[in-house]
Amino acid sequence: MTPRTPNASAAHIPSASDGLSPEILIITGMSGAGRTQAASALEDLGWFVVDNLPPTMIDPMVEMMTKSGQAISKLAVVIDVRGGQYFNQLSESLHRLKDSGIAYRIIFLDANDETLVKRYEQVRRPHPLQGDGGRILDGIEEERQVLANIKHRADEIIDTSHFSVNDLAKQIRTAIAPGYSEDNIRINLVAFGFKHGLPLDSDLVVDMRWLSNPYWIEELRPLTGHDAPVNEYVLSQPGVRDFIDNYLKALDPVLAGYQREEKRFVTLAIGCTGGRHRSVATAEAFARRLRDKGYSVTVTARDIGKS
Repeated sequence: MTPRTPNASAAHIPSASDGLSPEILIITGMSGAGRTQAASALEDLGWFVVDNLPPTMIDPMVEMMTKSGQAISKLAVVIDVRGGQYFNQLSESLHRLKDSGIAYRIIFLDANDETLVKRYEQVRRPHPLQGDGGRILDGIEEERQVLANIKHRADEIIDTSHFSVNDLAKQIRTAIAPGYSEDNIRINLVAFGFKHGLPLDSDLVVDMRWLSNPYWIEELRPLTGHDAPVNEYVLSQPGVRDFIDNYLKALDPVLAGYQREEKRFVTLAIGCTGGRHRSVATAEAFARRLRDKGYSVTVTARDIGKS
């Protein structure tokens, strides 16, 4: 059974006069030039990304995101020659967007032939257009011919020949969000109990079992590190504030290194025995200090409800 192709011309695309202003971004370019990495960078910037979307589906996607109550305002569509005959219909879809007054941008990713061949040889995959028994270069040449028109219409062409994955992510952010701050790293603090196991996604682990345990104080036992009596008991112990100060100082170059390496999400696990008192109070103290430094911080008390 052959899948039915949606009638794109029947889709209603809301016009700019409707008061809606969705952002549409078309990512295309040569196979092996970094479309997947570009899509990941856009997801980190809050875009709704659809990979390998047939151009005939652009209109329904735009209609969906402009419907009342939809939370999607930034749509990035990744299109390549795997769309086959559908790729030829891209111009029609773009004309309909323009006629509806909806602005869009096209970013074309390119690389020289030598780089593309090396990348395909490294992953040991055939080029989608090289055919049975053909060479990778044959596929690259045919793809350049297919993409010539859309490359000519591109708002920005990015040559990734000498880019690392991190370089491409930076270039995408510069093109899409010039005001994006390099300090926009997100830190998730997880208070946990060692007896319940380490958080599997932790990047760094802090052990607070060297502090006296409020659990052994009868009036503090039923409380948690969120409660003022426990919080004061934990943070007033000898050396704890110096420990927090010194740890954060040591953490500064680590976070700076994460930023350079494009690691935008960091999980810092802070543990005590049960994950209810010391770890929670310390995590809250860490969060206050890190927010003062301008970081985006969330705090999770993973084991606070466990016995």
